[in-house]
Amino acid sequence: MTQTPQRPLRVLAAMSGGVDSAVAAARAAEAGHDVTGVHLALSANPQSFRTGARGCCTIEDSRDARRAADVIGIPFYVWDLAERFREDVVEDFIAEYEAGRTPNPCLRCNEKIKFAALLDKAIALGFDAVCTGHYATVVTGPDGTRELHRASDMAKDQSYVLGVLDERQLAHAMFPLGDTLTTKDEIRAEAERRDLAVAKKPDSHDICFIADGDTQGFLAARLGSAEGDIVDESGAKVGTHEGAHGFTIGQRKGLRIGHPAPDGKPRYVLDISPVDNTVTVGPVAALDVTALTAIRPRWCGGTAPVGPGAYTAQLRAHGDETAVTAELIDGTLHVSFAEVVRGVAPGQAIVLYDGTRVVGSATIATTARRAGALAG
Repeated sequence: MTQTPQRPLRVLAAMSGGVDSAVAAARAAEAGHDVTGVHLALSANPQSFRTGARGCCTIEDSRDARRAADVIGIPFYVWDLAERFREDVVEDFIAEYEAGRTPNPCLRCNEKIKFAALLDKAIALGFDAVCTGHYATVVTGPDGTRELHRASDMAKDQSYVLGVLDERQLAHAMFPLGDTLTTKDEIRAEAERRDLAVAKKPDSHDICFIADGDTQGFLAARLGSAEGDIVDESGAKVGTHEGAHGFTIGQRKGLRIGHPAPDGKPRYVLDISPVDNTVTVGPVAALDVTALTAIRPRWCGGTAPVGPGAYTAQLRAHGDETAVTAELIDGTLHVSFAEVVRGVAPGQAIVLYDGTRVVGSATIATTARRAGALAG
């Protein structure tokens, strides 16, 4: 299979204001494509988004993107997708936490904004592809089908957050950095050679729409406070909280339990029950997961696999791969782990791989734990 595309295309380059997307746009233009840069305005009040090293969608970022486009020599626009972002990403994030689940807003943004709202608008305007600074690779087979593969450099691979893309979206996706066997320092050096002022700009981190990085405060301001019980595995009350939405499975810090466990060891969040506003805590071993079910599967560039299969799975954006057996049964993905894993929370995404190829992504619904441990 070969990486695509090779022929000159009309390309819309999504420029966040960071170094990766700027270099990606520059490479696309250098390859002979007809490139137009676009920055997505995702907040009705850009000052409420993170700035400096911790942002990606601020006024500062749009200006950085514009300056990069000027240096590259491509047209540049700012598109207002704030309302769509609020509905599809921010409100979804809040609703998932309210339901006791742990969402990944970056996956949601890729699925609903960058490769849905943005892509649909790009195609309507006659563009052939959307270019981003993600580290992943699209390849095409002899029959014209597309596949998403890991980046050449595993240290920078971002295929996990792109596992929600389908065949149509992959057909219009371009990732110029995906086959780059270079360090981030070398990407920055390339940006400097190209006279891009973002060469030394720090990377963005965490959640762009939470201005101060305080996720619990952000959720509390929107969902309110509701005192509830913190209980142990036996159901005995060991503390109180001000809202179950402020916790995630596997959390250790910030539990504010008044007295230690009988064995003196740390306790972790094992379960979150929005129905009765209860948070259950226990020993780390109780987080051991042997299997899970996942819903809303999306097959990345292909059709659903038939029957059980052996794959590797990734459960976090920067997590390790683990061997699994997976099978789709009546629209639900059933996954068994070769070795136990920890800290798996409903709402997270599981992405399946066959070698370097991304098979698909699904949202974790339930987990099965070792005998005697609390089920998720």
